[in-house]
Amino acid sequence: MNAQDVLQPFQFRYACKKFNAEKKISENDFRTILEAGRLSPSSFGYEPWKFLIVQDSQLKEKLYPVAWGAQRSFNGASHFVILLARKKKDIRYGAAYLDHIMKDIKHLPDEVMARMRELLKNWQLNDFNLGEDERALFDWASKQTYIAMANMMTAAAMMGIDSCPIEGFNRQAVEDILIQNNALDPEHFGVSVMVSFGYRDETQPAKTRQSLEDIVQWIE
Repeated sequence: MNAQDVLQPFQFRYACKKFNAEKKISENDFRTILEAGRLSPSSFGYEPWKFLIVQDSQLKEKLYPVAWGAQRSFNGASHFVILLARKKKDIRYGAAYLDHIMKDIKHLPDEVMARMRELLKNWQLNDFNLGEDERALFDWASKQTYIAMANMMTAAAMMGIDSCPIEGFNRQAVEDILIQNNALDPEHFGVSVMVSFGYRDETQPAKTRQSLEDIVQWIE
């Protein structure tokens, strides 16, 4: 694999605005996209996310007025994903969810778990000054969902599948609708970002980016 092969999916990917409603992603291909998200890195390896796949047309209709950036995706994308981020109850140092990850997923011994608890406590309180702030802790978790989303979009592009990341929505209104439809537990999760997947029904615009010289600084 050469450099061009590596960069080709990034040249292919753009924020698709018009999807072909007649063309659907296969079950296997979409599972691969989800696996790319599942296997993504997260801070301290705590995976503070949940991927909500919204395929129900009635729920999309309810979300339509409050998710202006998703409206064209609702009308054509094959799959629509809302990425949820965990809240303070789950990601503050000492939380039961963090112990679950360390014990049941990572299978860490008790002494290592104890050290990790103290490490995270010091990091949250002193290094990153997150303190006890609900929004600061949620934003920390939310930033990590963007890593998963980016990997999902790149995996999709590698398979010739288009995507569109979406921040154009009223977060509180979206959460209220999800809660009313038993799709969100507000004690543990909040809405972070959205992304749609499908196949383009438009001409890809020219890709414009700053040069490497404009965004890279070497310190030698």
